[in-house]
Amino acid sequence: MSTRTEPVKRPKRSPLQRFSPEEWSRQQPAYQDADPGLIAAALRWSQQRPSGNWFVIAASTAIRRDRPFGTTVGGREIVAWRDHAGELHAGPGACPHLGAPLVSAQIENNALICRWHGLRVGPDNSASRWCPYPSFDDGVLAWVRLDAAGGEPPTDTPIIGPRPPDTTVHAVTRLIGKCEPRDIIANRLDPWHGAWFHPYSFTRLEVTRTPPREGITEGNHQLLLDVTFRVTRSLGVPVQAEFSCPDPRTIVMRIVEGEGAGSVVETHATPLGPGSDGRARTAVVEATVANSERPGFRHAHRALPLLRPMMNHVATRLWRDDMAYAERLYQLRTHRV
Repeated sequence: MSTRTEPVKRPKRSPLQRFSPEEWSRQQPAYQDADPGLIAAALRWSQQRPSGNWFVIAASTAIRRDRPFGTTVGGREIVAWRDHAGELHAGPGACPHLGAPLVSAQIENNALICRWHGLRVGPDNSASRWCPYPSFDDGVLAWVRLDAAGGEPPTDTPIIGPRPPDTTVHAVTRLIGKCEPRDIIANRLDPWHGAWFHPYSFTRLEVTRTPPREGITEGNHQLLLDVTFRVTRSLGVPVQAEFSCPDPRTIVMRIVEGEGAGSVVETHATPLGPGSDGRARTAVVEATVANSERPGFRHAHRALPLLRPMMNHVATRLWRDDMAYAERLYQLRTHRV
């Protein structure tokens, strides 16, 4: 195992550096370093992390004031909405009267009015057999707390990893796969596949620090790697990145050295429940929060309408590949090949 931890040299002017491209098949094989036992040990440790029973359901901007948002978590139907002040609310997605879908209800003040018979439910004047769920908006993502589904001691707020002080420049993408949350986390706990499976995005990838196979703790569970984000065939941005797990359904990549230091990519895996084929479904909700010390970065706020689609395009392309990886892990583990 390599233990080199020298910081990446940061360019003085342009973040771009030129490198000599090589044929995909000629790069250094990673299978000897990508130890299945090490990845499995890191995954086991991550699954023992506390979650406080919080689940990410969507981007904050996906929950609006004019219509409810519907999803499922662990097979439970969820409805979320915002009141006239913008406060987030969430609760069971079925009307307690005759089971109508509250995702089609009308929002009035802080309550939902069922379109079938006009029953009103909400945080203040809830009907019998309908109780709202604790919810939380962190400015990037919307969360719901389901104590029955989580089965852990609840916490007042979600367990969120470090983010840049200003989270304005962010983008959130959401995809659904036939797998379980642990398969999503396992994918990210294998950074060695990056340059092989995503050669259009990554090159010159070297994992420089890994957790031990035994005795993993809060202080040593992180993976550290040097990687170049490819911009063109021979130009890229070299950084040093750290992977960590703040809870069992989240893995965070944080740039610790190089251009954009402090930026994070949070990958959240939310169990939706089984599909019609009986296989598990998991939503990947990935938030990219950008940061930069360059003076011109302040202008990025103005360019958000253009930046967000570009950021989402990059994340979606990567996850279309990685979803196949995660789904394959699920198939092999459950013998559904």
